[in-house]
Amino acid sequence: MNRSAIDLWVGVLVAMGLAALLFLALKVGNLASISTSEVYQVQAKFANIGGLKVRAPIKSAGVVVGRVVGVHFDNESYEAVVTLSIDGSFKFPRDTSAKILTSGLLGEQYVGLEAGGDATMLKTGDRVKLTQSAVVLENLISQFMFSKAQEGGNSKESK
Repeated sequence: MNRSAIDLWVGVLVAMGLAALLFLALKVGNLASISTSEVYQVQAKFANIGGLKVRAPIKSAGVVVGRVVGVHFDNESYEAVVTLSIDGSFKFPRDTSAKILTSGLLGEQYVGLEAGGDATMLKTGDRVKLTQSAVVLENLISQFMFSKAQEGGNSKESK
């Protein structure tokens, strides 16, 4: 094999390696799931979204059915408004509930949808009315510490 053929094969392998690295970077950043299928967007209001970010997955029964496309603050209700982009092949009833959940103990946060029983389906522009905010680990720890402090104070008074 001559020198130019070896150089050509090395170049091809380097290009394939760079393409694989690009693919992995997009996959880690949740950018590789760009879909050309039809979607519909709905909104949901939450009192607390925790660490939910744009492009976070939307899951139902463990299956990714969409992505979060926007998060903003409503100055009138003082709540976070999350815009959900759901793949058009997944239809959800109008009385569907949305929760902000965490993968594992300290994993990424995502929106979990639980289908209701209404005959009318959600469509673009609708709002998910039944929502449950994120559970913030710091709040749970502070409540636990406060309750332990209260128990300690009460036991000293009773002696």
